[in-house]
Amino acid sequence: MSTKVSIQGYEGSFHQVAAQLFHGKNVEVIPCATFRDVIKIASNKKESNGGVMAIENSIAGSILPNYNLLQKSNLKIIGEIYLQIRQHLLVNPGVKLEDIKEVHSHTMALQQCYDFLDKYKWKLVETEDTALSAKHIRQHKSRHIAAIASKLAAELYELNVIVSNIHTLKNNYTRFLMLDREENAAEIENADKASVTFHTDHSRGSLAKVLTKISEGGINLSKLQSFPIPGSDFKYAFHADMEFDSTEQFNEVMKTLEPLTESVKVYGIYKRGLWK
Repeated sequence: MSTKVSIQGYEGSFHQVAAQLFHGKNVEVIPCATFRDVIKIASNKKESNGGVMAIENSIAGSILPNYNLLQKSNLKIIGEIYLQIRQHLLVNPGVKLEDIKEVHSHTMALQQCYDFLDKYKWKLVETEDTALSAKHIRQHKSRHIAAIASKLAAELYELNVIVSNIHTLKNNYTRFLMLDREENAAEIENADKASVTFHTDHSRGSLAKVLTKISEGGINLSKLQSFPIPGSDFKYAFHADMEFDSTEQFNEVMKTLEPLTESVKVYGIYKRGLWK
């Protein structure tokens, strides 16, 4: 039986690319309109085996609402993928560059490709999704419209990549979290990374004490992200990504943090993701 995971976006989206890199080419995806739907379906054992959710981008930064969605869920992080976002110009078979009059894609994809697009006098049309743009030009057999989307979208919708890698910034990566329900999340062998959320009181130096204990334990703090606690009076929680040599080392450090925090939760202990 194949693995079935929820993703944000349509088939051919970068979420599906990340899902395939982690779970294999045969992974079945459940497209969702919102990240809230991704979490809802990933949490339901009757509908899926988990989910895939973007959490940060090397250019745009962290997707803060997704931290709150994760915190409220019963999901655990079981892995991660750092995916290089490569944008391509897609057309129907037989369409040539000089035939193009319009280019359709998500606003972020268009912005990522302005240096290339500025060379032409095409009309740029913003859509809700890159992969959906590719699907539409295939469905309508458009001869004068191109889409900007992934290579996977070209394969799924039988389109030609007329110009590849048209994005301006080549060092553009999105980090995707692989999620599973807590009851299914088995211990991962040779795990060397963990994601944790915690918050302290407002006493002077409370955060510094936590960070000192992490450093003294020999753990590398690869990310520290603050975000407001909903419903509180300007209180903030902290998301921390920690890299370590062994889970025993991580567990020892966590014991030292408990007396220094008002609450602490481990989202997942997993292996560091590869950069694809």
